[in-house]
Amino acid sequence: MPSLTVENYLKAILQISIRNESDWVSTGQLAEALGVSPGTVTSMLKTLAESQLADYKPYEGVRLTETGRTLGMRMLRRHRLIELFLVHTLDMTWDQVHEEAENMEHAVSDFLIDRIDDYLGRPQCDPHGDPIPSSEGTMRGQTVTAVPLTDCRPGTRVKITRVINQGPEFLRYLSETGLELGVVGIVRTNNAEADVVTIDLNDDPVSMGHQAAGQLLVVPIEAD
Repeated sequence: MPSLTVENYLKAILQISIRNESDWVSTGQLAEALGVSPGTVTSMLKTLAESQLADYKPYEGVRLTETGRTLGMRMLRRHRLIELFLVHTLDMTWDQVHEEAENMEHAVSDFLIDRIDDYLGRPQCDPHGDPIPSSEGTMRGQTVTAVPLTDCRPGTRVKITRVINQGPEFLRYLSETGLELGVVGIVRTNNAEADVVTIDLNDDPVSMGHQAAGQLLVVPIEAD
């Protein structure tokens, strides 16, 4: 059985790989994602390579083997289904579930995860809009291509579908301002030089900096 640390590394490598649309992940990216030193990452990557869970090349990075990817996808499936389960059954908010899922994902069985998946109706996405892997290891919820809010021109009507920054403080800010999944609004201002994006939610404008706005993925929609 893989250790908790190994499972965390495999999941992190997979997430970065998917986000970057590249098989190879740099040591620096992985160190930043996991909050550890590059030296610690290098040591673990050698262990993953020895276990045939990943291919590691110094100064180039790491990529998962087929076995490593399968295990990483399993952990990602567990994490996202647990998050959604906690929201649906215990009324936890989307800023509360990440840490709980981090702890629980290593202890639950695949049998229980499959039962949770069936109970929730085989959902497409977790509470943050991230696609949920199926038991076969394929991603659900990727039929529509979302773009960062910063890519939308003024006047564009958009629907919020995913949040990249899932830090608790940022998620609470989004809840307080009404910028939650499924919300529809109209981009009123998008000025990179002024570092401001304004989205109008039912005549209630919300403004934020470009960095924050880039963490929201949206789907442009046709006006009614």
